Amino acid sequence: MKHFLWIAILAVFAGTLLFGAPESQDSPAAQIANVEAAQSPNPQGLAPYTLPQLMERFHIPGVSIAVARDFQVQWVKTYGVADVSAGTPVTSETRFQAASISKPVTAFAVLRAVEAGKLSLDEDVNRYLKSWKVRDNQFIHDHAVTLRALLSHTSGTGDAFGFPGYAPGADRPTLVQILDGKPPSNVGPVFWERPPFAAYKYSGGGIVIVQLLLQDVYGQPFAQIMRQLVLEPVGMTHSTYEQPLPAEMDRSAARAHNGDGMALAAKWHVYPEEAAAGLWTTPTDLVKFGIELQKALRGESKLLSHSTALETVAPVGTGPFAIGFGIEKRGEDGWYFTHSGSNWGFQCELLMHRLKGYGIAVMTNSDRGGRIINEIETRVAAAATWDMLDKPVPRPMNMILVRALAAFVPVCVLFGGSVVWLFRVRTVWCVLQVVGAGAIVVVIVAHVCEALHLLPWMGWGLEHSPGHYVDLLSAVLGATLFPLGYLADGLASWHVHR
Repeated sequence: MKHFLWIAILAVFAGTLLFGAPESQDSPAAQIANVEAAQSPNPQGLAPYTLPQLMERFHIPGVSIAVARDFQVQWVKTYGVADVSAGTPVTSETRFQAASISKPVTAFAVLRAVEAGKLSLDEDVNRYLKSWKVRDNQFIHDHAVTLRALLSHTSGTGDAFGFPGYAPGADRPTLVQILDGKPPSNVGPVFWERPPFAAYKYSGGGIVIVQLLLQDVYGQPFAQIMRQLVLEPVGMTHSTYEQPLPAEMDRSAARAHNGDGMALAAKWHVYPEEAAAGLWTTPTDLVKFGIELQKALRGESKLLSHSTALETVAPVGTGPFAIGFGIEKRGEDGWYFTHSGSNWGFQCELLMHRLKGYGIAVMTNSDRGGRIINEIETRVAAAATWDMLDKPVPRPMNMILVRALAAFVPVCVLFGGSVVWLFRVRTVWCVLQVVGAGAIVVVIVAHVCEALHLLPWMGWGLEHSPGHYVDLLSAVLGATLFPLGYLADGLASWHVHR
C-alpha cells in the first residue's frame, strides 16, 4: 500500500514537470479561455456562442482587447483581421480609431493645463478663445460657458451631432468653419438652446470649442499638444491625434468596415474634429491611460493630482458626465468611469473601475462592433470576478439579539396582519412586533398580564419613546440591540404557535 502511494505521488510530480501545473483561474490564459468559450449554464442571448462565433454572426472582421488588473495591463488578445481586403491579421499594435474616446483623453490634457495654471474649469471660455468667440445669446447672457460645462456636455449647446468624417482626398474645413457650419463642413453650426447646466445633452460641437481653445492658448497644433500633455507622458506609444494618419502609422492601422463586414470605400475617414473623434490608438494604450487616471485617483500619479483627478469621476450635477467621462454604477457595487466611441467603420469602449484597479478596452473595425462589446465586457467581468456581478450584501442582523431570543421559547401570534412575539427574559416579559419595512419594535413589561394587554396595541401611546424600552431590554441582555434592521427575516421561521 505504501509503495502504491509513493508511485502515485511520483506520477503526479512527473506530470507536473512534463505538462506544467494546472492553470489558475486567475491567470490570463484561464480568463481568456473563459471569455472565448460559450458561456454556461446560461443558454440565453449571446451566451451560447464562442467569441469567434459572435464575430462571425455579426460580421465583425477584427477585435482587440486589453484588460487591466491591479493597476497594470494584465493581458491583451486580438482576433480576426485588420483589413478583409488584404487579410492582414489584427495584432496588439494594430491602431483603431478611438472615435469619441478621444474626448476624455482631451479632458485629461485640459486638467493638466488647469494644474499648470494656464486654464480654469470655471472661467468664461471667451477669456481664452482668440480665433473664435461664443456669441452672446438669450441662454448665456447671464451664464458663462465654461470648460466644466463643455467637457460634461451640459453647456447648453444644441448640436448633439457626431461627426461623419471626410474621405482622405476631400476638402476639409477649419475648426471655425465647423463651429459656424460653413462649407466645406458637413455638419451644422454649434448653437445654444438652454442655459449652461440646465440639462445634459451630448455635444460633439462643444468639444470642438475645447480643441480650438487649447490651440489658441498653446499656439500649437492640437496633435502636438496632446502628444506633449498626455500621449508621451502616459506611455501611449502607439497613439496619435494626427489627421490624416501619417503613412508610416497607417501601415499598422485597421481598415473601416460596414455592418456586413465589407471593406468600406476608403480605408478610413479623416476627422479634423480631433479632440472629439481624432485619436488613433490601441486597446493597450487606452488601458494605460485608464490606469494612469486610476492611479491619480489614489494620489499615485506624477501627471495629475488626486484633487484634480476627482473632477473626472464627479458628475457636475446634471446628467451622468463628469469632466470627460461618463460615470456608471454597474451591478450592485461597481462604480466605473467609461466612454464609448463610434466612427465611420469603427466602434469601441473603455471601461475602468473607479477604485479597484481593473478595467477593459475593446476596439473593433466594424459598424456593428458594439453588438459584442458589452458581451465581451460581461465575460471578462465574470472571468476576473469584477464587482459589477456581485450579489447584494445582506443586511447584517444583530446576532447578539438573535442568539438572546433563540435561548427562549417564543409565543407567536398574528394580529391585524402584524407579527408579534411574546417571550420572557429571566423575570421580564417582552413584546416584540414587526412593523413596516421589516423594522422591529420591542416593549418591555413587568408582568405577563401587561404583555397580553399590549398584544392588540397598534400605536405607541406609551409614557416613553420606543428607544427607551429597547434600552431597557439592552440592559437586561447586557448588549446593545441596534441596528435591528431586517431582523424580521431572521425570525420568519418562528411562526409557530405554542
